[in-house]
Amino acid sequence: MNLERSTQTVAALVAVALLLAGCGGGSAGPLAGANPPRGTLLDTPPHLVSAIPAAALLAQLAAAAPPQLLSLGGAPACDIAVYHYRYETVGGANEATTASAALMVPVGSAPACGGPLPIVLYAHGTTTDRAFNIANLQDTTNVEGLILAAFFASQGYIVVAPNYAGYDTSTLGYHPYLIGDQQSKDMIDALAAARTALHLTALLGTADNGKLYITGYSQGGYVAMATQRAMEAAGMPVTAAAPMSGPYALAAFVDAAFFGEVNASATVSWTLLVNAYQQAYGDIYTSTLDVFAPQYATGIETLLPSTTPRAQLYAEGKLPESALFSSTPPDPTLASVTPATSPASLATTFAAGFGTGNLVTNSYRLTYIDDARLHPDGGWPAVTTGVAAGAPAVPMRMALKNNDLRAWSPGRPVLLCGGNGDPTVFFFNTQLMQGYWAARAVPATTYSVLDLDSPSPAGDPYASLRSDFVVAKDLVAADAIAQGATDLGASAVAAAYHATLVPPFCFSAARSFFAAH
Repeated sequence: MNLERSTQTVAALVAVALLLAGCGGGSAGPLAGANPPRGTLLDTPPHLVSAIPAAALLAQLAAAAPPQLLSLGGAPACDIAVYHYRYETVGGANEATTASAALMVPVGSAPACGGPLPIVLYAHGTTTDRAFNIANLQDTTNVEGLILAAFFASQGYIVVAPNYAGYDTSTLGYHPYLIGDQQSKDMIDALAAARTALHLTALLGTADNGKLYITGYSQGGYVAMATQRAMEAAGMPVTAAAPMSGPYALAAFVDAAFFGEVNASATVSWTLLVNAYQQAYGDIYTSTLDVFAPQYATGIETLLPSTTPRAQLYAEGKLPESALFSSTPPDPTLASVTPATSPASLATTFAAGFGTGNLVTNSYRLTYIDDARLHPDGGWPAVTTGVAAGAPAVPMRMALKNNDLRAWSPGRPVLLCGGNGDPTVFFFNTQLMQGYWAARAVPATTYSVLDLDSPSPAGDPYASLRSDFVVAKDLVAADAIAQGATDLGASAVAAAYHATLVPPFCFSAARSFFAAH
């Protein structure tokens, strides 16, 4: 696409936005009286945040994104109109609230950039930033938004990406983190409002062609799977889904942490999780001191998400950076898992989760473990039933069971993508879903699993991605060694693995998967 035509497209987009504002009434808030129904678009027309020519997107990617993004994403084919809109939804206790989202619309003269196009419904990963807005592609820290724009919107997909309740302009005072029912409703409501918004942007020449692809990364991988489950249960059409690196087997994942397999960023995810479940169910604790160490208990229930940067929260002593648990075991029998040491490849990650100034009290850890011993998970540490514990007694374990995504099987095609070296969301989440579906005779044609860290089988359609992933890890390690790393770059690879290395490769796989369906 030449720059002259791109400039003309941008000018046309601005003119369309002005015309829509003049014709659409410019409603900028909720209707008076009772709350509007879920999925109601609260901004008519939606706000045009930016009109990005393909050439400008390429320049942004080169400046702000990982190098592998440029090669894996491909050259942008379309300009993009990025809209921000608000919609009506619910919180974790089914209370009425609002949330916001991005709508990215391909624009251009190429056949792939106009007319009826498929929709990608995307769920983002965990963030502690209360002001997070995925529609703001001018924010250089919003690499996730750039990835979406590069891999999908610039390639002819309409993108709908909620910010979630509790973020950006949302009126909810907390985030319903990993509450499957609420997060799927949030996604469905964002999609309904986006489809209304698309009618208002029809002058751009783009429309919904009826194909719907659902995807998301990390927390968003969980949300994407929960959304497919909810939509299929409601008889809503889904074309295909590609959850990526998500904590699907949530109950097993948290059990593993309490038994010493503490994942990276556990203090953040645990804080968000406890507070979300307390808001939704009201019985996780009577006092924050029941769960949290005294130095953190005051104010912890409203700490995250926050407009204060995470590094500052650590520096101010409001949250420990990595010590979820004390390095002193709560019981002598737990000495060997304080921390766990197997598998050896993740031992360093586990060890970082223990120390002084820990977030969770020893007494709560022991109470949780005692319940897990009495009512073990059916998938961890050994596979029995394959599902979460049937009758846990600790309220947190009960909540985790209710939000675990096992005991569900897909009806539409699914690709699960991730890597078995992930220190943040352990790959056994994906393996437990795969094992559950295999044991329930879900047709092999319905789901597939891509482990970027495993060797390619014969006829592997993702062979080049696996080999390129090895190269990307080697480059990160080599750069760390050049900077003086003494561990062959292993710590640098671990630090980059979940947030930087895996995403572009899984996004590429997801796009290929969607193109085949």
